[in-house]
Amino acid sequence: MLRGNIPAKVDEKGRLKIPAAFLEKLKEHGERFYVTSEEGDHARIYPMKFWEQIEEKLAKISSYNRAKQNFLTRTNYYGQVVEIDGQGRLLIPAVLREAAQMKGDVEVMGQLTYLEVWNQTRFMDNMSKNHMTDEERNLLADLGR
Repeated sequence: MLRGNIPAKVDEKGRLKIPAAFLEKLKEHGERFYVTSEEGDHARIYPMKFWEQIEEKLAKISSYNRAKQNFLTRTNYYGQVVEIDGQGRLLIPAVLREAAQMKGDVEVMGQLTYLEVWNQTRFMDNMSKNHMTDEERNLLADLGR
């Protein structure tokens, strides 16, 4: 499982050096990853194994389903298959890098089966605006949090 937050940097060529604490866990699932986003505000790094599980579920849904179409359009627009290089770096796709303002300091957070990468300033702004609601707390309580 991927958990926690580790600050990192995206270099001038758009490469993210995966923090060592995450790198070993990620490599357990291979060297290929799908880097994408739904909104373009941050990146998600999925080991291909987990991204392919999402695709398998989507393949069972009608191609006329608007939610499926919208999700695939967005994740394909921002997404790209990438490989970890010898120094443990991943390239953030240019379209996503620009939209998410991925340069310099970033936050890399474990989300169980994938990583989220945020521009540090944008992340802190998002955290201050989006507090957990009572409804979310109740949902988590119902799940046995």
